[in-house]
Amino acid sequence: MSNLKYWIWLSLRKGLAGENTERVLDRFGTPELAHAADEEAYRMVGGLPETAIRSLMNKSLDQADVVLGDCERFDIQLVTRQDATYPALLKSIHQPPLVLYWKGKQIAFDSQVAIGMVGARQATPYGVQTATKLAAELTRKGALVVTGMAQGIDAACVKGALKVGGPVVSVLAGGIDRVYPRYHQDLYEDVAAVGALISEYPPGTDHKGNHFPVRNRIISGLSVGVIAVESARASGTLLTVNHAIEQDREVFAVPGPIDAPQSEGTNRLIQEGSAKLIMEADDVLCEFVEKYPGKLRLGRDAALPPEVAAQRLAGAAGAPQHGDSRKGKERPEKQNKDDVVYLRWADCKDKLTDDQRSVLLAMDGGGVQADDLVERTQIPARRVLSALTVLQIQGYVTEESGKRFRAAVKLKME
Repeated sequence: MSNLKYWIWLSLRKGLAGENTERVLDRFGTPELAHAADEEAYRMVGGLPETAIRSLMNKSLDQADVVLGDCERFDIQLVTRQDATYPALLKSIHQPPLVLYWKGKQIAFDSQVAIGMVGARQATPYGVQTATKLAAELTRKGALVVTGMAQGIDAACVKGALKVGGPVVSVLAGGIDRVYPRYHQDLYEDVAAVGALISEYPPGTDHKGNHFPVRNRIISGLSVGVIAVESARASGTLLTVNHAIEQDREVFAVPGPIDAPQSEGTNRLIQEGSAKLIMEADDVLCEFVEKYPGKLRLGRDAALPPEVAAQRLAGAAGAPQHGDSRKGKERPEKQNKDDVVYLRWADCKDKLTDDQRSVLLAMDGGGVQADDLVERTQIPARRVLSALTVLQIQGYVTEESGKRFRAAVKLKME
């Protein structure tokens, strides 16, 4: 009889989550020996609740047989802690999953620069656009994006990675056969085709609210670093960040407008020094170049559209990076005021939201302040600031002294 059944049997015992599972394994060594033990032996473990002891006394393997049958039916693979293919980085965390259910490609995590990406479900357009762009850049430059499958930032990260050919990994909070949300059926299939869907829950398990915080430790556990794109002050995103810190992973955060609730958590992570401020993929990947030689393709302009690369090479000065005051460092030569790249609206309309287009069109002539743009566009200040942030990241706008903004491109509406 395959010992897979015993791993499944142990993982399905009620009252045996977390520390109790570790106590049982510490006592008996293997799930098979735990299955063979009697009630007296279970009571000698110490600290096990009655629920767990009663569940352990149920020796039936029928449920495990059902799970194995479902896995075969849905083409789902199983990986246990004892398997060589179980990711070593994940195995090193506190309370790693006993079993991983896996659909898609077999990914050698131990040789990958896996970057976890998390953020708000109720994401802003700025958050969605930034997450999509970062995930695409990271993937194109050799990293592996690890995220979830929820609406908002998760979905944006998946789409960004898929846009440039993947692979991408989605860690789920329910059975792999249960598509959640339902309208992500196509994303599920695309991820399984080029990357992997991973869960610690067997087929048939619904995605429940209490599963998501538990799931988050796997996203960070599989990754060498975690990026928080958007997060409220109290959120599941910050739970993942806490897991990452406990697991000694690198933590990064995307800054957002100071008055945006969805950016309060990420902004505070940066303010408190818990996360490195990032504006592009290289801000993340530079931390891992030495450890993973030959895996990453850094170069600020390698993964950017030609017109944006040209602007950045022209010398648009950005804000200092975390841990980099730029003191004593040569700054790029400032762009000539008359050196403007013209973009046809037809060529970039899919890249810009209505707010971003309105803000760009309102920047005629010299540098303007955000308040001026609010007055000219009649767009609320928070949305103007969000549009400006994205436009700066894209290279379409530069910031000058005195918090004045200048268009680095000019739209031609023909």
